[in-house]
Amino acid sequence: MTQFHPRRALGRTGFIATQLGIGDLADRALPLDTLVATARRAIDAGLNLIDTAPGYEQGYSEEIVGRAVQGARDRMFVISKIDDLEAPVAPQIEASLNRLQLDYTDAFVFHGLSSLETFSRLTQSGAGFDQLKDCIRAGKTRFGGISSHHPDVLRAAIEAGLCDLVMFPVGPFVDARYITDILPLAKARGVGTVCFKTFGAGKLLGDTAGYNQPLQRRPRGKLSSGGADALEAALPRLSVSECLHYTLTLDPDVALLGLSFPNEQDAAFAAAASFAPLSPAQMEDIRRRAVDARRDKGPCWWNPDPEA
Repeated sequence: MTQFHPRRALGRTGFIATQLGIGDLADRALPLDTLVATARRAIDAGLNLIDTAPGYEQGYSEEIVGRAVQGARDRMFVISKIDDLEAPVAPQIEASLNRLQLDYTDAFVFHGLSSLETFSRLTQSGAGFDQLKDCIRAGKTRFGGISSHHPDVLRAAIEAGLCDLVMFPVGPFVDARYITDILPLAKARGVGTVCFKTFGAGKLLGDTAGYNQPLQRRPRGKLSSGGADALEAALPRLSVSECLHYTLTLDPDVALLGLSFPNEQDAAFAAAASFAPLSPAQMEDIRRRAVDARRDKGPCWWNPDPEA
């Protein structure tokens, strides 16, 4: 199995992160020990950043992460999230730490902060960002930031100097501003970039509405004989390597992947091992085919216009 090594600093955190990170893999249909072992498999491959949130399977994800990092905590960068943007921050962080069974995380980020109005409220005196700073001073976490599905919010947060790291979509099918505006801005300001949606929630790899959810409606095609009967059309798709090579060519600090099963890990690890930066023509070809691969698979909620 491919062995990963720390590659570069995650923005101004100074933590030297691996090229790939471990995203959520919680599934209450599977035993806790199985999920912990799957996460440990990625950690044993050298990956040293792992992400979770209270809302992922109602806390199950945090339980998995807490168990998985035991014995490897000193070399791991653990990110969890503040899910309720309207509620006090400290009690949410305490609840997460209890589920994780950790004294602190490396970062807590405001989860899904995608409204400028909500962002403005969180920046008021004594509100969310001030409360998060209090938790940093109290040693409950080391760094703060946001996870967002809107380039305008990301720009505002980075320019305000409120983020040590930001989490946002980067992949073959995302709003172009994430790539042309936010990624270079974050790098210029020393803000770490942890990027997701490389596979478009699975839409780019298979016939799914996202995260293994079956399509409710599928396009219909004609029989080759020209008869009136219809067949389910085979939908276009990209490969794991094409998607991951696209994201790695754009060079975020960390590409955060689901890695939910050993076979998914092996496919991603092999793609990373074979990576060489793509040419502009190759990038354009993948981008063009990604438009076809996501068509008829429902909204892409990670873009400001999910139907675009």
